[in-house]
Amino acid sequence: MQPRADATASALRERLARDAWFRHATPALQDGLLALGGTRRLNTGEHLFFRGDAPDGLYAVLDGALRVSGLGEDGKEAVLALLEPPAWLGEVSLFDRLPRTHDAVAEGPTEVWHVPQAPLLALLAREPGCWRDLGVLMATRLRLAFIAMEDMALHPAEARLARRLVWLCEVAVAQRPAGAAGGEVVLPLRQSQLAAMLSLSRQTTNQILQGLQDRGVLRVAYGRITVCDGPALCEAAGLSKAEQVVLSQWRGGGEPGPADSPRSA
Repeated sequence: MQPRADATASALRERLARDAWFRHATPALQDGLLALGGTRRLNTGEHLFFRGDAPDGLYAVLDGALRVSGLGEDGKEAVLALLEPPAWLGEVSLFDRLPRTHDAVAEGPTEVWHVPQAPLLALLAREPGCWRDLGVLMATRLRLAFIAMEDMALHPAEARLARRLVWLCEVAVAQRPAGAAGGEVVLPLRQSQLAAMLSLSRQTTNQILQGLQDRGVLRVAYGRITVCDGPALCEAAGLSKAEQVVLSQWRGGGEPGPADSPRSA
């Protein structure tokens, strides 16, 4: 891991502040994450860590993307998340000091910001109030995991797929630079990855996406899905009022999400 010499601290702070969690963290934690960290570069298919690895700190994706997943004994992969800049990961092992729960692998050439475990724990010992910020990060992850579990149990395939796209859109919009325009949301996501996230076959996933495309809700191209009509996607997802409240809070008080995006001409 090399010190980041190609950008000033203020530029890196601005970049990381596109993430709502980092943006609302206490100044002490923000300063510490910047001061203690350094960059690490991964090639396509290279693992950041494997399930069972010892915890080695907190990470943020700066460029590229990480696929967080688990493998069954039969080799089948369950994709939990695709993390793009400037998403953070690795907070669970800060709390329980136990090994990594899943694999994290680079989807393409990827750069991450790594804050090593030992100095980060020393910072938290000096600034115990910062633990709450990390608790918020983990609680957000837990909330999304509960939503995904409920979707699997209660909703048919089309609604599950639409609901996952809604949440992916929210994350993508929240990570846009301040002042960026709304409108269409482009998700750099392959159909096979979406199918793995939802435990659906490629054929079923393709049929659902084609149906949504025929209705003008989205466009499908190789390696990406473009959401054109946010309200129609939310309608297909069947979001409850409570879930709409969560989405509103997720946007941080004013960020446009897919329900607010205009239908493209």
